[in-house]
Amino acid sequence: MTWVTEVRRRRVGLLGGTFDPPHIGHVVAAMSVGEALDLDEVWLVPAGDPWQKRDRRVTPAGVRLALTEAAVDGVPGLGVSDVEVRRAGPSYTIDTVDQLRADDPERDLVLIMGRDAAAGLPTWERHEELVAAVELALVDRAGVMPADRPAPDLGGGARAHVVPMRRIDVSSTELRHRAAAGLPLVPLVAPGVAALVARHGLYRDPEPV
Repeated sequence: MTWVTEVRRRRVGLLGGTFDPPHIGHVVAAMSVGEALDLDEVWLVPAGDPWQKRDRRVTPAGVRLALTEAAVDGVPGLGVSDVEVRRAGPSYTIDTVDQLRADDPERDLVLIMGRDAAAGLPTWERHEELVAAVELALVDRAGVMPADRPAPDLGGGARAHVVPMRRIDVSSTELRHRAAAGLPLVPLVAPGVAALVARHGLYRDPEPV
């Protein structure tokens, strides 16, 4: 008799963003999804060319990559992918997913996003292909979301999970303003992130209102 043992496919979460700078809210979101869905790892993916942020100044991609690496340094289960920083052109999530699936076809990908971002998903490049290619993990960054709250209908046969997340009142915009005002960033960001912000002199000029 031949015994066939099913090999469990690795499941990796992807949390994309500008991460300008990355903060404790990003880390908590990644950890919450990783634990709730029993993912093998969650990668933060800094956008190389964030096409949705072209209305403001954005820190160079290489610096934001270093900030993101500092944000997850020493956090079990979290990592950083430079796939979008290395790729030229606008950072479309579907291109990232296509590349990561080609790199390892045996790996399942879970795309992490806030409920607010999910509402705008139809505006994303090739969004129907995207929802067909990944699972979606939806977190509510505005507050605690009940675990039994249904996921929104995203169409295209989307496989969506709703993941509760504790309230974290912090944003990258707020942190840039704090840095411009000379206010401390820790503990809203990891000490390594704050050190890099100081070293590179980031966010010293107030943003236009």
